[in-house]
Amino acid sequence: MMAFQSSHTPEIPDTASGPATITFIDEASGRRVELPLLGGTLGPSVIDIRKLYSELGYFTYDPGFTSTASCESRITFIDGERGVLLHRGYPIKDLAEHCDFLEVCYLLLYGELPNAIQKTGFEDIITYHTMLNEQVLAFYRGFRRDAHPMAVMVGVVGALRGCESIVI
Repeated sequence: MMAFQSSHTPEIPDTASGPATITFIDEASGRRVELPLLGGTLGPSVIDIRKLYSELGYFTYDPGFTSTASCESRITFIDGERGVLLHRGYPIKDLAEHCDFLEVCYLLLYGELPNAIQKTGFEDIITYHTMLNEQVLAFYRGFRRDAHPMAVMVGVVGALRGCESIVI
């Protein structure tokens, strides 16, 4: 049997008072592990369980991963229950309705939407770097019309490795 004790109420930790932790104790062996509570920019705090298996040999059980944060992101926030999807703080619906693809790319790369001058400069850079060398087009022509798309993609990506003048 495993005992559970908390050194802090599971809320976003107050960094002024030090990090919050939850302690798991395996009563049979006396082993224990401190699991820190991590506060996010948005949403609830999370328990960092990475040491639970490595130090105590336990896994967690969360059917459907309904209470599991799978990654840390400074770009995207998702709350599936409330239907929230944010990119850099902007609702995806607003981006889809009011921005074009390259504006969203700029946002994801630089953290803010571009002004008119930044947008024009970014479009110029992308246009310049998406031009294909004539040799790549000849490589595409070497595939049969009925070649599987994945085979074509693998071949072309491999061929691009030798084209230092082409930026992917």
